[in-house]
Amino acid sequence: MSVQGKYALITGSSRGLGRGIALKLAEKGVKVAINYHQNEAAANDTLMGVRERGSDGLIIEADVSRPEDIRRMVEKVQAAFGRLDIFVSNALGELFTYYRCPLDLTPEQWDKAVDSQAKAFLVGVQEAARLIGKGGRIVAITYRPGGITASWQPYIAQGSAKAALESMVRYFAVALAGRGITVNAITPGITEDSILNSLPKSVQDGIRAWHLAGWTPMGRLGTPADTGNAVALLCSEEAGWITGQVIAVDGGASLMNPDFPLEIQRG
Repeated sequence: MSVQGKYALITGSSRGLGRGIALKLAEKGVKVAINYHQNEAAANDTLMGVRERGSDGLIIEADVSRPEDIRRMVEKVQAAFGRLDIFVSNALGELFTYYRCPLDLTPEQWDKAVDSQAKAFLVGVQEAARLIGKGGRIVAITYRPGGITASWQPYIAQGSAKAALESMVRYFAVALAGRGITVNAITPGITEDSILNSLPKSVQDGIRAWHLAGWTPMGRLGTPADTGNAVALLCSEEAGWITGQVIAVDGGASLMNPDFPLEIQRG
C-alpha cells in the first residue's frame, strides 16, 4: 500500500485535520505542499513535523476562496515538485463570518461559504488536474450531516456548500475516471483539535459528553490522525477502484438512529 515518493497538496494543512493528513502522508513517504492562509507559524510547525517523519515539503500561503490564489498556489507546486499525485481539499472558511440562521444570512455571507468550499473545490480540482497523471488521487474533506440535516440552523451556509462539494465529487469522479484518477470525499465525525475547539467550552463539553456516552459507538471522538489514515488508504494503489464515494470516518456515529434514545439503541 505504498505511496512512497508521491507529491501532495493539502489545503488548510497548517492545523487540525489538514495537519493530521499532512503528517500521516509524510509518514508514508509523501512530499507535502502545506497550504495556509493566516498562520505561517503553524504552517512551519507542520512542515517541521513532516521533516521529522522523514519526508519534506514546502509551505504556500493562499486564500482558497480566491481563484487567483488557487492558481498561484498550484503554479508554486508545479515549480517545486514538477508534478502532483494527490490533491486534498480541506481548507475551511472562517465559519463564524457566515454562522447565521437562515432568515438572517446575507447574500455576502452565503458567498463567503460557497467560495471557500464549493468554488474552492471546483477551481482547485481544475487546476490540480493539470498536474495529476494516471493513478492520481483527489480527496475532499466534508461534513455530511450538515448537508442532509437542518437542526443546526446557523450551519446553513456551510452545510449547503458542503452538499454542493459532495455533488461535485461525483461529477469529477466521472470526468477524471478515464485518466485513472479517483475522486472521493471523507466525512469525519466530531474530531478533537478541529473546529470543535473554536466552539464555546460549554458546547464542547456537551458534545464530548454526548459522544462518549454512546452516540459514537466506539466510545471516543475522532482525531486528525484518524482522518489522515483514511486519506492515506484512499491514496493507495489498492484503492484505485473506489471513486465518487463519500466515506464516513466517525467511529460509527452515522449509524445511530436519532429517533430512539441511546439506552434503547445500545441494548
